Amino acid sequence: MIPYKAGPYLSQIEFPQDLREKFKLEDLPQVSDELRQYIVDVISEIGNSHFGASLGVVELSVALHYVFNTPQDQLVWDVGHQAYGHKILTGRRDRFHTNRLRGGISGFPKRSESEYDTFGVGHSSTSISAALGMAVANKYKGEKDRQHIAVIGDGAMTAGMAFEGMNHAGFEKDANLLVILNDNCMSIDPNVGALKEYLTDITTSHTYNKVKDEVWKLLGKVSKFGPDAQTIASKVSQALKSTLLKQSNLFESLNFRYFGPVDGHDVIGLAKILEDLKDIPGPKLLHCITVKGKGYKFSEEGNPTKWHAPGVFNKETGEIIKVVPKSPEPPKYQDVFGHSIVELAEKNPKIMGVTPAMPSGCSLTFMMEAMPERSFDVGIAEQHAVTFSAGLATQGLVPFCNIYSSFMQRAYDQVLHDVALQNLNVVFCLDRGGLVGADGATHHGAYDLAYMRSIPNMTVASPMNEEELRNLMFTAQQENMGPFSIRYPRGNGVMLEWKTPFKAIKPGTGRKLTNGTDIAVLTIGHVGNVAQKAVEELKSIGISAAHYDMRFVKPIDEVLLHEVFAKFDKVITVEDGCLMGGMGSAVLEFMADNNYRAQVIRLGIPDRYIHHGTQDELHAECGFDLNGIRETIKKALNYEEKSGLSAEKAG
Repeated sequence: MIPYKAGPYLSQIEFPQDLREKFKLEDLPQVSDELRQYIVDVISEIGNSHFGASLGVVELSVALHYVFNTPQDQLVWDVGHQAYGHKILTGRRDRFHTNRLRGGISGFPKRSESEYDTFGVGHSSTSISAALGMAVANKYKGEKDRQHIAVIGDGAMTAGMAFEGMNHAGFEKDANLLVILNDNCMSIDPNVGALKEYLTDITTSHTYNKVKDEVWKLLGKVSKFGPDAQTIASKVSQALKSTLLKQSNLFESLNFRYFGPVDGHDVIGLAKILEDLKDIPGPKLLHCITVKGKGYKFSEEGNPTKWHAPGVFNKETGEIIKVVPKSPEPPKYQDVFGHSIVELAEKNPKIMGVTPAMPSGCSLTFMMEAMPERSFDVGIAEQHAVTFSAGLATQGLVPFCNIYSSFMQRAYDQVLHDVALQNLNVVFCLDRGGLVGADGATHHGAYDLAYMRSIPNMTVASPMNEEELRNLMFTAQQENMGPFSIRYPRGNGVMLEWKTPFKAIKPGTGRKLTNGTDIAVLTIGHVGNVAQKAVEELKSIGISAAHYDMRFVKPIDEVLLHEVFAKFDKVITVEDGCLMGGMGSAVLEFMADNNYRAQVIRLGIPDRYIHHGTQDELHAECGFDLNGIRETIKKALNYEEKSGLSAEKAG
């Protein structure tokens, strides 16, 4: 692919030093316009990327790199969806078209990729803690002149970790920390909760906004009048904010100096404000009001959730280009969940739906539309989502807590102590289980089978298809089931006619799908469909493989495993999850505990981080795509020698 053409100003910027040395303050609007257009040009054609978030912080990205001496001054982007402009300005413009492609640059800041990416991110709400750690470390080392900036969205600010970081930062009064609150009233879906209402009150207070500029001018020049004047100015500012907003300032109650709200798209104004803020010591927060998708009219005027990651689109018309399948396709697993929970909730009034800020991503939106009083988006707050669900369960309700597998990791303690220890019937529906593709290592759902199966009282299951997902959901909501984890992958299932009648499945029961005599193949989850195809193909060359869909990792089907090890001395396990502690490990444990002897080959995600690429590419890299499974079976059976096609015999 030919690298995209940058505008006349942007083409001169290889690194932020070029921005600082070659351009004047009045040039920054043009730089911002060209940077925004470059993002639109590239993402509209390559797709496979986030979009709206980066457009919303174009001016902020330019102003930050213009004012601060990056990377000496350390800039931390929370989550990283919004860091495309940052990447283009920091030496990666000519590689930006490889964004999120296998072997290309990451879609998130990544320390191994650039010295300007000071902290690797992907999950939200980590920036304040990370930047504070850097600030304290550099103060300890005597590097007091370095600035530390955390850029965090209003959605990410709802997570408990953000408040924990601010609470500590307020105590570290000498820490050189600036938190920039990028307030666009969005995460992926619209934000919810009291913090959102609080920020809205600040933003829409006309009286406060009339006087805030004068207060700011006073604060920006206090250094000229000495420390006493500075103290007075701070008190005046605090009093005005408290009086005009008729409430105390949340951030200043945590010992942060609060400035704003300011226009996050006025790049010259931002640069001036940031320059002033450099001279004000201690923890500070600058509240910037931005528009997600700013500068591209179709994203500004359209559905912000749709333009979060739209795929390929026509930049002139705003038409999102969808590949129309030649024939009907099976549904996405997330949509099967979304429709099925509504069906189940219509039959069982105890069912509730809970998700931490991902209603559209996990399709809980269907229930939120049909039963708003029984479905809850709790914001980016996975720990709260789990314990809130536990509270519901203590009162006899059956919450379906729907969280991406990777994000579930953030609430592991709550699963252990608040749900499992009390044996509460909370159903964890873990979307994006397994390798997810272009989001890469921060988002792969590699570990849930392993970390869930280690928890007492927990049932751990994974469906091979849509019918099995529905039946597992039906099973999990029945009386006295206790904690129940169901994980399923990103992407489509395999059944066109998927709305099958609900049937209960006894926990701990697998099923034999194919009889065989040479080798046993044990699978868990959707990857079983790939293994089944491999087993069918191998029949044509005389290999007879038995295929078992385990369905449950815990309790594991011991009756089935006794059958397998009594009959086969060669066994292959296949899972779209980590090999350490996963389904294959459970099979090995059973074999050892029951004194069986067999050659067991485990296929799954190896003990290393898998980076970004398509799901098919990553399955092949890990060896459990169709070819990988097929070749592993052949190798285990020494197929070449058996068929007379070895090198010696061929000679």
